[in-house]
Amino acid sequence: MDAIRVTGLTKRYGEVLAVDGLDVVVPAGSTVGLLGGNGAGKTTTIAMLLGLLIPTAGRIEVLGHDMAHDRFAALARMNFSSPYIALPHRLSVEENFRVYGHLYNVPQISRRIAVLAEQLDLGDLLKRPAGDLSAGQKTRVALAKALLNTPDVLLLDEPTASLDPDTGDLVRTWLERYRAESGCTILLASHNMAEVERLCDMVLMMKRGRIVDRGSPQALLARYGRDDLEEVFLDIARDRNQGVAP
Repeated sequence: MDAIRVTGLTKRYGEVLAVDGLDVVVPAGSTVGLLGGNGAGKTTTIAMLLGLLIPTAGRIEVLGHDMAHDRFAALARMNFSSPYIALPHRLSVEENFRVYGHLYNVPQISRRIAVLAEQLDLGDLLKRPAGDLSAGQKTRVALAKALLNTPDVLLLDEPTASLDPDTGDLVRTWLERYRAESGCTILLASHNMAEVERLCDMVLMMKRGRIVDRGSPQALLARYGRDDLEEVFLDIARDRNQGVAP
C-alpha cells in the first residue's frame, strides 16, 4: 500500500496559487524529501496532509484513508515535528509529553516517555519548562513529541535544525533505525542537502507551488551532472541546466 497518495492537490489564497496541482505517491516504508526554496509551497503541502488546511482542489489519501472524509482514522497513526512550532512554554517537557500522549491515547505513557528520553538523551530536560530550552534542545523535544504514538507516517520539518553536527548525526542515525525497525514512512522537508542525500529514497523538488523534478538523490545528481544535491537545488532555484520535467 502507498502510505500517501495525492492527486491534483491545489491551494489558493485569493489570487495567490500556493500549491498548484500536485500529484505525489509516497510508498509505504520510504523516506521522501520535499525540497524547495522559501515560498515554494512545502509548508502548505504538509499542512494539507495533516488536515490543518482544506485544499482548494484535489484529493489526499493517507494510509488508505481519504483525508476529506476520514482524516481522524489516519491522524491517529500520524505525527508531525517542527522546531518552529512551540510547545506550551510553562509546562515542563514531561508535562507536554503527557498531554500529547493522552491526546493520542498512548498506552503506558510513562514507559514511552522514559524510552524516548533515553534514546534522544532528554533525561536532564524532562523537568525543565519547555520555554527555557535552547533551540537545539527544542528540536530534540519536538521530535520526541512526534514519536510518542509510534507513528506509521511521520512528517518532519527541518528535523535537525539548530543541532550541532554530533547531535544532528545521532538524530539522523536514530531516524534511520526507527524507519528500519518500524516500517514507518517519512516525509522530510529540509534545507540540509547532505541530510536529504543520506536519508531519502526519493526527492521531490518544489518551485512556485509545483513539483518541477523528482527522483532518487543519485538520479538527480546524474541528471544535472552535479556532485551534490545543494548544486542541484541551486540549478533549479536559479533556472539553470533544468533537468527532465516529472
